[in-house]
Amino acid sequence: MIQNTKKRIFSGVQPSGNLHVGNFLGAIKQWVGMQDEYDCIFSVVDYHAITVKYDPKVLRKKIIEIAKIYIAGGVNPEKAIIFQQSDARAHTEFCWILNAVSARISDLNKMTQFKDKAGKGNVNVSVGLYDYPVLMAADILLYDTDIVPVGDDQLQHVELARDLAKRFNHDYEEIFKIPEPKIMKQGARIMSLDNPEKKMSKSAESEFSRIELLDESALAMKKIMKATTDTGAEVKFNSKEKPGISNLLTIYSLLANIDIKDLEKKYSGIMYGEFKKDLAEVVAEFLNDFQKKYNKIDDSQVAEILAAGAKKAEPIAEETLVKVKITIGVK
Repeated sequence: MIQNTKKRIFSGVQPSGNLHVGNFLGAIKQWVGMQDEYDCIFSVVDYHAITVKYDPKVLRKKIIEIAKIYIAGGVNPEKAIIFQQSDARAHTEFCWILNAVSARISDLNKMTQFKDKAGKGNVNVSVGLYDYPVLMAADILLYDTDIVPVGDDQLQHVELARDLAKRFNHDYEEIFKIPEPKIMKQGARIMSLDNPEKKMSKSAESEFSRIELLDESALAMKKIMKATTDTGAEVKFNSKEKPGISNLLTIYSLLANIDIKDLEKKYSGIMYGEFKKDLAEVVAEFLNDFQKKYNKIDDSQVAEILAAGAKKAEPIAEETLVKVKITIGVK
């Protein structure tokens, strides 16, 4: 039997909120380009989604929706494992073990995303929201992961996974690879349309802050036309001085596969309004094409893909978990 020599990638998306072009360009599109080079495992991380208030009926629909978006975006279930996190029970069991033997309160107190999500006076938020970086570390380490593709806002969580792996290996036995973060290329940080100083977010209050993947094209075009630009009128990339137009140039470049320098030349001497009209057309064309693929995918087909993915993922996770349990003395 030929041993798989490809390095392994693990990543996932929470089934909460509505995925937007920032999620697609910063993650899914780039996963697609990795499928042939790496052994890829992509999860719908549903246990992460229940750390904040949610509706169970909506969650069930979102799990299928996220998997459909993976597939419509180009993730091929014949090349990559696609599975639902909660279908592999090792994730939560291993998270508890990491909590008990490796994770420290001091580790979690450093997590900036918890502080951002919980806000001030965070005594009423769930323990899960505080602890979910440890579950994320469990997700990664269970699969003997070599590389974790992330945006820079998730880098801190990968660093925690690395720290916990090193600590476990030191305190017990050399079981875990130390995963390497792979900072995604341009597109890992698509900014908000109405506030280009902040990353595009599916949880932002205003729907005009983002282009959602399932937006109607007319609404998406309207959002582009209302997008914040900058003083002056030059279509020029300068993320510090012109964050608004730079963000729109990035979106245009990635959706149309045109280099930003070429876009700058194309729109030299042309006002923002005309540039935004053209970008709105590019966005509408992308959404129409994406949604055609999305709508062709049957929900029952997705359920079968997730079940098949779980059958492939679970034995990998269980093998790691058994090694851990033997090492810590509970098996």
